[in-house]
Amino acid sequence: MNTWPKYPLIYEINTWVWLSELSRIHGKPVTLATVPDQEWDALAAFHFDAVWFMGVWERSPAGIAISMRNEGLLADFRRALPDFAPEDNVGSPYCVRRYVVDAHLGGPEGLAAAREKLAKRGVRLILDFVPNHVAPDHPWVMEHPGYFIQGNSDDLAQKPGEFFEAGGKVLALGRDPFFAPWPDVVQFNGFHPGLRQAIIETVGSIAGQCDGMRCDMAMLLMTPIFERTWGSRAGPRPEKEYWSEVIQGVRQRYPDVLFMAEAYWDKEWELQQQGFDYCYDKRLYDRLEHGSAESVRLHLCADLPYQEKLVRFIENHDEPRAAATFTEQKAQAAAVTFATLPGARLFHEGQFEGRRVRLPVFLRRRPDETPDQNLQQFYHSLLETLRSKGFRDGEWRLCERIGWPDNDSFSNVVAWCWQKEADRHLIVINLSASRSQAQVRLPWGDLAGCFWRLTDLLQKTVFDRAGDELQTSGLHVDLEPWGCHVLHCESR
Repeated sequence: MNTWPKYPLIYEINTWVWLSELSRIHGKPVTLATVPDQEWDALAAFHFDAVWFMGVWERSPAGIAISMRNEGLLADFRRALPDFAPEDNVGSPYCVRRYVVDAHLGGPEGLAAAREKLAKRGVRLILDFVPNHVAPDHPWVMEHPGYFIQGNSDDLAQKPGEFFEAGGKVLALGRDPFFAPWPDVVQFNGFHPGLRQAIIETVGSIAGQCDGMRCDMAMLLMTPIFERTWGSRAGPRPEKEYWSEVIQGVRQRYPDVLFMAEAYWDKEWELQQQGFDYCYDKRLYDRLEHGSAESVRLHLCADLPYQEKLVRFIENHDEPRAAATFTEQKAQAAAVTFATLPGARLFHEGQFEGRRVRLPVFLRRRPDETPDQNLQQFYHSLLETLRSKGFRDGEWRLCERIGWPDNDSFSNVVAWCWQKEADRHLIVINLSASRSQAQVRLPWGDLAGCFWRLTDLLQKTVFDRAGDELQTSGLHVDLEPWGCHVLHCESR
């Protein structure tokens, strides 16, 4: 369990909501310590490499009080949960009061029991770390105010929406450089050397309880971004980047812990260089939602070592539900796309059932929704396909596709292949709302001289093709809108 697979499959679970639903199903309170074995077995049956328990840390009463005065948030709560009641607001998991597992979820002992249950089933555990800010009632606000961005009485008077007073000190609210501050969190000073050492100890304590961590809004702590956001308030620029120092410090004790960055603004490569194992691939998500097939193909032309350290997804707790964002056919095409690319693949609990309501992370429960049985079957087949060693640690290559002078629909098609010794797969996807044709050139040089059986693992169809034709002309495909092939290729 120490060595992570090259391309891990990760499953995000909203921990509080999951345990609430298990409590309702089993007719008794369920915490991380008392999850029935059949529920752990059900998780393990997906064959994920890791479960990300989102939101296990102690939440902030002060943060809850602030959120209950926010009419925009309250409207969002009622949109997602029409029968919302104040007790449904258990606070934001990214407004952390202490990095101790919340007692409502089973406390540290409950998390340790859950980790053991997962490990026995070959599943690793990922937890959150929020580097940019903490709750206003975090102990450090009173004990170590120097760890935070400082203001003064003029700031408090002139910018009451950006600063607040605590223990006689004026401190800044947390923010990113492009939006108004978050009203329920206090801004760390990422340049403060004492803070960095304290963070190394905190992240080390997290690393001792899990196998990896997802670092929230990781790019905010990069030196140029932090400097641009806070200017002279941050003090002198440190010699080392925040993440290089923190990750190196933690790995002295926990060399195998995985670091995954929530990253935007094209900072993925830089964060990889600073020590992250994987960084969010938001650009792929955006191109799948709004872009063309050609924009996706160009994105996949990046160097493979960079792509191998990206996290591919079509939904998580920060994005709208895929079933509400894409049409049914497009959702399946997008799922095949992200799930069969190199890198980590992130799935979100509820994605398989076609849940459509994006739940605010403050809430302890969600509305009932009828599962989409067709989508569940689709994901069952897709996950079975991903169990192949070829998709786990094979060689990935982007395939060329061409068309004809009177038919340029080939530009709607993207294709790639995987090979692990004799195990070969070809993925061809029409990322458009139009029927499209193409000749897909296969990069394998040993196709000629035999016949090949191409089995579509999702559609359960079989095609036999002459290897000589595949070698010289490629594979002709004719795909319906948002259609795809996931082909297992065997010589006959």
